[in-house]
Amino acid sequence: MKLLVGKGALGRTLKWAQRALFACAVLLLGYCGFAVADACVFQWRLSRDLDQLQLALVENHGIPQTPPSASPTGLIGRIGIPRLSFSAVVVEGIDRATLRRAIGHIPGTALPGQPGNVGLAGHRDALFRPLRNLKVDDEIRFSTPSGDFRYEVESLRIVDPNDVSVLAASSQNLLTLVTCYPFYYVGPAPKRWIVRARQVSSLTPAP
Repeated sequence: MKLLVGKGALGRTLKWAQRALFACAVLLLGYCGFAVADACVFQWRLSRDLDQLQLALVENHGIPQTPPSASPTGLIGRIGIPRLSFSAVVVEGIDRATLRRAIGHIPGTALPGQPGNVGLAGHRDALFRPLRNLKVDDEIRFSTPSGDFRYEVESLRIVDPNDVSVLAASSQNLLTLVTCYPFYYVGPAPKRWIVRARQVSSLTPAP
């Protein structure tokens, strides 16, 4: 039994399918553009707020008025890697909305300048993509409302997603960056890329 479809009906079907696909493409591009613009505005606004807080710190003779976690916006600070020309704002939390706009401070881990392990997470296909080019001994800077801290990369390794030992507490001042791996994997990545750095100096230590 043969199924006969008229050329006119087939042409109309294909035309409507083409229009539907085109509309979907426009909507997806619009959403992506909105997400990128929203993240850029968010980064700019909180980076400006951080600069104002650091200016107030200088005017207050190095005495922080509030701890980083007390910021209404959840602002923790700004992380930078000079060799990679990378800079991004860090805020509290690692939910989907937060990681779409910024680097997230992992709840329960230490804050910069405190003894312990500072944990940060970010998307491999967004703000943390430059981590693929990071090298041992690279410098990482962390600016916060309580002062500026400098770290040096000690190790780079790949672990399973359920390996939470990388965020274990420490008596040293450490910084751990976490993102998915491989960087160009299509779909949910099966591994985690871990950057471990040690604090080597602080310009304005947190009390």
